[in-house]
Amino acid sequence: MKRRRVVITGIGVLTPLGIGAEVFWSNILSGKSGTARADVLVKSDCPWKVAGEVRDFRPEDWISRKDARRMDRFAHFGLAASYMALQDSGLNLEKENRQRIGVAMGTAYAGLDFAAREYEVYKTNGVEAMSSYMGIAIFTGACGGQISLHLGLQGQSATTATGCDCSSTTIAQAADLIVKGDADAMFAGGADAPIHPVIVAALGASRALSDRNDEPGRASRPFDQKRDGFVMAEGAGVLVVEELEHARQRKARIYAELTGWASTCDAYHMCQPDPDGTQAARCVQTALARAGVRPEQVDYLNAHGTSTPLGDRAETTVIKKAFGDHAYDLPVSSIKAALGHMQGACGAVEMAACCLAIRDNVIPATINYEFPDPECDLDYVPNEVRRRRLDTVVSDSLGFGGRNTSLVVQRYRNGHTPGPDGDSGAGRP
Repeated sequence: MKRRRVVITGIGVLTPLGIGAEVFWSNILSGKSGTARADVLVKSDCPWKVAGEVRDFRPEDWISRKDARRMDRFAHFGLAASYMALQDSGLNLEKENRQRIGVAMGTAYAGLDFAAREYEVYKTNGVEAMSSYMGIAIFTGACGGQISLHLGLQGQSATTATGCDCSSTTIAQAADLIVKGDADAMFAGGADAPIHPVIVAALGASRALSDRNDEPGRASRPFDQKRDGFVMAEGAGVLVVEELEHARQRKARIYAELTGWASTCDAYHMCQPDPDGTQAARCVQTALARAGVRPEQVDYLNAHGTSTPLGDRAETTVIKKAFGDHAYDLPVSSIKAALGHMQGACGAVEMAACCLAIRDNVIPATINYEFPDPECDLDYVPNEVRRRRLDTVVSDSLGFGGRNTSLVVQRYRNGHTPGPDGDSGAGRP
């Protein structure tokens, strides 16, 4: 059988740098920061005050107030991002076989707002006063379930909760379903609303977070020698991942083609990456092999780049192992410098950035990069965007538990038949 090809036709994002793909992308390219002192943290006794919040978001703009009251904030985010992705893709669900369209969503911490409010109700007024919707609002699969319900999608609906790599993993899972013939399109991505004093304090106590309360816009600084931890952030990213012929038949606009994907596990430590980087490098190499792409054909790598001392150092080692000599010629950047770490949403938002980078032939910068680190000695595209032709881009996601996921996305060409048995054509005009 001819391999079914996978393309990305819709993007929906809610981020600390704006709601909607074009607003988000414009602010990324302008070098803006979305991290600031968060009201909920400032008003608490949590020592860490900086976060990347989604501002000016009203769930009622997307769903009814009645429905909104029955959901946690992370589900609000995921639903809104799905509606954006649907609109952007041009899919007419009234004309589609909804049994052939599914949902693959990821989350790391989901949300705590709904549960925290109801716990206070429980303490004050007892169980009878609690919302009967709490049980279905706070479980990790709530967001994906709400997307399937609201859009009427009857294909597979699954949630992945592997942590920071989960929304990249859901994109890979969606692609697998399409390649196997089990779906024609998938809504894939992730959503998280973890900015709560308890969650932030827990991560701060593990020494994972930046202490730069007095420099909120400069707190996230991937690969910089003076980085001191990541900045917690919230939001959602959802992509419409679609089978190529299905997209062509409806004359869809195609952002890019997803040609390779892979996942591995370090099996080393729950919090720390393996400093050797072997399994994460194998992940990149496997994704490239599946795409039929040689390391030297990659034009840009969107790094996980969280701004932690150990993580950025280990990721630099991974890139060197995966790309060999090409690592020193390969532009690498992390948009977490601008957004903070969006947890279960970061991989999908970063894949959205990769698609837009290919569309516009521009590499987003790593802002806040001021002091080179001798142990992080690659080209991190510091502070200024870079204009160049992009045909092949890799996005890396690395999560707690040593989980690694790599995605390869390429400029769509009508005659391009990717795969390990043929030349991908990457790098050709």
